[in-house]
Amino acid sequence: MEEFNKEELERYSRQILLHRRAGQVNLKKAKVLVIGAGGIGSSLLTYLVSSGTGHVCFYENDLVERSNLARQVLFS
Repeated sequence: MEEFNKEELERYSRQILLHRRAGQVNLKKAKVLVIGAGGIGSSLLTYLVSSGTGHVCFYENDLVERSNLARQVLFS
């Protein structure tokens, strides 16, 4: 079974209690592609990364403009 370093154990200790060690290992091994980083995609990306998902990619074709700043929360 894949081990966690000290920082990962500290960061994900409560999730490991909830999902067990094997569940967190599955998250660490997971690969996810998110298409669209607007309102829903931005939130999804934040949660995927903070939960310890191993590899996260996203594709966003839109440009950050004044008209869509409300849903572009990951960009400045």
